[in-house]
Amino acid sequence: MPSFYLGVACFLLATMLVGLVRVFRGPEQEDRVVAVQLFGTTGVAILLLLAAAFDVPAIRNAALVFALLAVLAVVAFVRGDIDNGDVEKDDRRTARGD
Repeated sequence: MPSFYLGVACFLLATMLVGLVRVFRGPEQEDRVVAVQLFGTTGVAILLLLAAAFDVPAIRNAALVFALLAVLAVVAFVRGDIDNGDVEKDDRRTARGD
């Protein structure tokens, strides 16, 4: 069974490499954020598979930490995007005289 877990982990690692193309070629910033979210989710899955394959509970704890960090990264992006949108709207209002 550990060899199956390692095989699936290698497959997930290959999907992460494909996602790396989207990070560099993504036309929009949102495309890049989705790719980074893919890295976080897939990285957590790989760590959980490695923890099951090698029976090391510390890797499972590291996967939980990475899952929390991935959520915080998306929240930071969304908050930054909202803040930038508010600034642009305020600039348009002052230019129109509202």
